[in-house]
This record gives sequence, structure tokens and C-alpha cells, in this order.
Amino acid sequence: MKKIISLILISALGGAITLGTYVLFFENSQIKIDKIENTGLKTINTNYTDTMSASAENTDFTIAAEKTLNAVVHVKNTMYKTIQDPLAEFFYGQGSGTRLYSQIGMGSGVIIAADGYIVTNNHVISDATDIEVTLNNKKIYKAKLIGADPTSDIALLKIDAHDLSYITLGDSDNVKVGEWVLAVGNPYNLTSTVTAGIISAKGRDLEGNSSIDSFLQTDAAVNAGNSGGALVNTRGELIGINTAISSMTGAFVGYSFAVPSNIAKKVIEDLMEFGNVQKAILGVNGVELNSELSDKLNIENTNGFYISNVIENSGAQKAGLKTNDVIVKLDNVKIASFADLSGFISTKRPNDVIKVSFLRNGKLLNVNVTLIKQEIAKVSALGLDLENLSKEELKKLNISNGVRISEITNKELLYYGVKKGYIITSINSNKVYSVNDVNNMIANKTSDEVLRIEMLNLKGEQERYIFR
Repeated sequence: MKKIISLILISALGGAITLGTYVLFFENSQIKIDKIENTGLKTINTNYTDTMSASAENTDFTIAAEKTLNAVVHVKNTMYKTIQDPLAEFFYGQGSGTRLYSQIGMGSGVIIAADGYIVTNNHVISDATDIEVTLNNKKIYKAKLIGADPTSDIALLKIDAHDLSYITLGDSDNVKVGEWVLAVGNPYNLTSTVTAGIISAKGRDLEGNSSIDSFLQTDAAVNAGNSGGALVNTRGELIGINTAISSMTGAFVGYSFAVPSNIAKKVIEDLMEFGNVQKAILGVNGVELNSELSDKLNIENTNGFYISNVIENSGAQKAGLKTNDVIVKLDNVKIASFADLSGFISTKRPNDVIKVSFLRNGKLLNVNVTLIKQEIAKVSALGLDLENLSKEELKKLNISNGVRISEITNKELLYYGVKKGYIITSINSNKVYSVNDVNNMIANKTSDEVLRIEMLNLKGEQERYIFR
């Protein structure tokens, strides 16, 4: 029989707990969640535009629209919450204060396979108890969540259907600034809506969102409800998943952002094959160059990624990269910023070999680097080092999800007997599938929110710890 130990740890979480500048909007929802107030521009998740682009007299959008419309779906998620009313408990007795509330969110999704696989944003289906998908022909299906990655804000759903219209994934690395694109989704519950624009920028790192740092930026009109919808080129190829807008009003004012298709493709394949995202690292720390930093370092180049430290035993060290080197290309893809570098690495897996072009003492050199797996992630706010579990390990433990504690420095947890080898299975009732999930849950914690962490001890018994 499982033993449940609940302990409240009255201690401040160490490290920096930051708030993102996202505002989540749920169309026709009973609850609107505002994470932070900001008088400047806000980055707003579009799960819920007066078109700013000029008409393209010589460009035919009809073929791309026809290919896309039947492959973009409406996604409805329902989340149920049980809330206790202490006054009702006091006056009417135990159990009388329990109330069940539902929260409904709307977004979009993209069919990527004829047998019913659908990609959407993680924030569209996050915490959902029930997920419902409506096709363009009005057929409604219950959807199963295959997996999700909060870091990239990508989730994969599956419906029991066959011979569906689907979109072919394009190569987002080959997208050019100025190229015409279409955004297809369900803004404000207006199904099958198509808007046009151009690629305004690539590798965009949005302020206040540390998880995704390589967006495609467009001026195609996107509003709440477009999240998880398709960004396609004029050939009807999927080049991005519409995710966010920057706005002072909560509605489209000129810019929207999409997760590049190459990142989404890699995440989807990892979720299908491994159940979690296989994160690769190059093995360097550093900063992107600018004019001021280049002057201080006495470097002529003002674009690229400056290496301040090379991680021991990494692929970068073994290939000969050194401190003060400046990375300018990866597999002949130009690297002008940190977003360029991290976005490129996000499309790769451990053991992939990439060509790194770098400057050393003004001379251009090339080496091949084998990427390594990020086996362990340090969660400084909890005083824990965590590692992902393989499918085989999960099966052996007879669990579907969780991450293992590989090192522990948290004095309160040590005092209560938490040891290396414990498995964290959920935080605030949200299942944990990877160390990235833990980092994101902590990063998005509000100042007054507690963390309820459920673990399996070395005997397989459940324990619960509450951080205030």
C-alpha cells in the first residue's frame, strides 16, 4: 500500500524565480489568467488582427490556403478544479464547502499525419482534463495527449481517425526574411481563418520568455485562438506553429511569433520515440557579440557567439574549441546571436555531428563536433540535480513519467530523509516528464504560489512536500 507523507517546508526557494510576460487568454472561459502586469509591450500567448500587410497582386495564396484549411483544427480544452469554501465548511459541516469549477480554453492545432497526429502549443492544452478537436468539416473527436514539451511550447495529440488531410513540414531554416506566409487558425472562435503577411525576422528572442528563443516573427494577423495554428509558405508547407503576439492591448498590433517547424519536428519525433525531448548540448558557455563587447575583447567581428568557457569532456572540448573563439556558423547556417545558436541546437539530438565554423585570432577555422546529451540539470531553486528517465527505466519502475534526483543539497529535504534516487512525478498536480518541465514550472511560479511536489521514495511509496 502506498504511503503518503505530506510535509510543509516553510523556506524560501533559492535562486531566481522569474515571471514571464505572457498573458493567457481563454476564449469563452470562466477564468482569465494574467501572469504579470506591464505597461510596455507584452508577449501574449495566442490560445485564444486587422491585417497589416499590403495586398500581393502577383502572389497567389489560394493554393496554400486550400492545402492548409482542412488540416487546421479547433482545439478545446477543459480543466476541472475543486475549490474549498472554508465558510461553507464552518457553517454547514465538513464536505459542504467543496465546489467543482471548470475552465475552458480554445486554440488551434495542425494535422501532420493522415492517421490523426496533431501538433499544437503546450499552453493550449496545459493542465487539460479533457481535450476535444473539431475538424474543418465539423466532425468532433476526443484527443489523447501523446506528450508535451513546455520548453518549446509544443504538444502532440492523437485522434482516432484515418485518411485525414494533413500538412507537409517545410524547412524553417530556409525561410527568408520578406517571404510571404499565411497564418491559419481559429481566432476568437472564428474557425478556418486565413491571414497573410511576410517573415519580418528570424531567430527572435522574446523578452520575458526564457524558454523559447528562436521564433519566426511575422506581420500576419494573429489573435487569441490562433495558438497552435499553422504558419505556412506559399507552397502550403508548414514552417511554424503560431504561438504568441506582442501587444499593449491584448490584441494584434502588428507582430506575431511562431515556433519554427524544424524545432517542432524534432520535438514531435522525440515525443513519439522516447516520450520526452532529447536535449543536446554543444558544450560551451558564452555570450553573443555586439559592438561594445567586441571593443572590450579587441575582436573585429561584431556578430557571432563568443565562447567564455568550454565544458569539460564535452564534444566542443574534444573537437578543440577554446575560450575566446567566436562561433560564426553551424553547418553553414549563420550564427549572429545566441538565439541563432540555441535555435539551431534545439533541432539536433545527442550524438549528432555538426560542423562548427569559428574565428580564432582573426582566422576562420572549422571543426566537427559531436553533440552530447544533457543528462543532468541543476534546479538551484530546489537544491536538486535531476536527470531524465529512459523508457526502459520508466517501464522497470512501472510508472509513466518522472525524473530522478541525482544529487541533493536542500537541507530541509535531507532532514526529512529525501535521498538520491527519489523520483519526482508531479508538481502542483502537473505531471513531470523531463527536467525541463521542472525548470519551467518553477520559473512560472507566482510569488504567492506554493509548490506541491510529489515523489516516489526508494521503496516506491509516494511522498509529498510543500514549499512555501
